[in-house]
Amino acid sequence: MITKSIAMMISSFLRPLSRSRVRFQRPISSFIIHEPSSSAPRIVPTPLVFVSATSWDQSSSRQGFTVLAKMYSEKGYTCLDTDLSLAAGRNPANVMQDFESELKSVVKASFNPFPPVFFSRGAACLITQTYISSNPASGLILISPPSSNNSLRGSLFTHALPEFNFEPKFPIAIVDTPQGMAELQAENRLAKDNRVDKIVVNDVEGQDAFVKIEQWMDEIGI
Repeated sequence: MITKSIAMMISSFLRPLSRSRVRFQRPISSFIIHEPSSSAPRIVPTPLVFVSATSWDQSSSRQGFTVLAKMYSEKGYTCLDTDLSLAAGRNPANVMQDFESELKSVVKASFNPFPPVFFSRGAACLITQTYISSNPASGLILISPPSSNNSLRGSLFTHALPEFNFEPKFPIAIVDTPQGMAELQAENRLAKDNRVDKIVVNDVEGQDAFVKIEQWMDEIGI
């Protein structure tokens, strides 16, 4: 659990961005720490890290995460809501390597010894998959991920990013609408894997998604 004193320590070393947000001087990503509510029924030791990169993907990778982070903190989770940023570049290998490095900095700055559960959405799902390929995690939740890495060629990358080849040996869940899930199961490597859980919701930002994801984390022992 991240206490208020630790949060103050972080603020003393990092340049303030606002009352509840701090920005790294280098790298230049920002994150907000939502501590567990004092009225929560329990305090969960495993942190949740919400990963977005709005300056890179210019899309909805961050949409809904601030609300989810606050809702889960009320349930007793320590939540890191981070928005990664990096210098302009379109070479996929370099971009993913830089994002992985920045995400490691955020996780390290949280001072939490427990491997997190990572949340990502859209193109940012490539960042978390890059990270978990070589770093510890307690779980991975992909919300409406791309159908394939190649699908981002031309829009975010100059050429295709090779498909990930990690084995889902720890809990992974994909969250999407019925239509989105059907499309993913036709093309996405993880969506085709029986070891990966599929959570179908009417709205990926709604109460239904919040409840079903929480149930999934309970089931895997988080």
